[in-house]
Amino acid sequence: MTMPTMLAFLEPARLWLLLLVPVIIALYLFATWALAKKRLQRGRSSLDTVIPKEPTWRRHVAVALSILSLCTLTLAFAKPKTAVDVPRERATIVVAIDTSKSMEAKDVKPNRLDAAKVAAEEFVQGLPDQFNVALVEFYGDANMIQSPTRDHSAVVQRIRELQLNGGTAIGEGIYTSLDSLLLVPPDPEDPNAKVPARIVLLSDGKTQSGRDADGAAKEAKRQEVPIYTIAYGTPGGVIIEPSGAEQSVPVDYAELANVAKQSGGKAYAAEDAGQLREVYADISSSVGVEKVDQEVTTTYAGYGLLFAILAAAGLASLAARWP
Repeated sequence: MTMPTMLAFLEPARLWLLLLVPVIIALYLFATWALAKKRLQRGRSSLDTVIPKEPTWRRHVAVALSILSLCTLTLAFAKPKTAVDVPRERATIVVAIDTSKSMEAKDVKPNRLDAAKVAAEEFVQGLPDQFNVALVEFYGDANMIQSPTRDHSAVVQRIRELQLNGGTAIGEGIYTSLDSLLLVPPDPEDPNAKVPARIVLLSDGKTQSGRDADGAAKEAKRQEVPIYTIAYGTPGGVIIEPSGAEQSVPVDYAELANVAKQSGGKAYAAEDAGQLREVYADISSSVGVEKVDQEVTTTYAGYGLLFAILAAAGLASLAARWP
């Protein structure tokens, strides 16, 4: 069992009792100094010749353990709590995928879009069954392909049907994703409950049309919907124009990173299918849990009891040398 690192207390006022610790230490040091001074003044007594003097360090260790026990028991008395990860019971995930022409680049095999579709399928299939999932595609415009649903197999089928289009409208993709959240079915047990939502947006390009992505990200922030962006592809990606000429389509990391930052989400980058799977796995572990306060009084009470037992054993060891 490990000690929690980030603590708060349900009864923080009880921590004032810790002020007794420096008082006790001061009294002990004064008593030790007074005893040593008294012995120097009187010399060794006849009793000292019969009972050997105990090593000072043993007494210090016993007292230190007693003080540690007092400290940890006081912390337990204040009812400590710490944030722990627990599985979310409900959430809505909007998967937004760029289907612009640049996603045809073959710097990721077989091409950016096909590889992205496979990874997105695995991501959706790995989400908890109770999560609602929506699908949005964006290119020169944006469309909600699948409204929020718990039927993850339906979302997977829609992902497989995605086709290439022209243009890139990241901002429109975000706004459409936010609109899809208005269609989330209410919780039958608590219709008024606010269900947490996240947008997972994959793209390789820079906004070419529609509303700007920066404003869309700020709106997502206002609605408390963080965006996890994935910049997918390599700087050396190219596509073949109908004329046969090559057109460079490098990934634009800056805009996607800004979207994540402005929305309160997190930015990722992946240059191949393997890295993309790792990114989706990390996002899945993030959106699948939430921080919940958990009281850990028993942990500190247990440490306090352990220190008390060790202190008692030390005092018993000292006493055992007396006849």
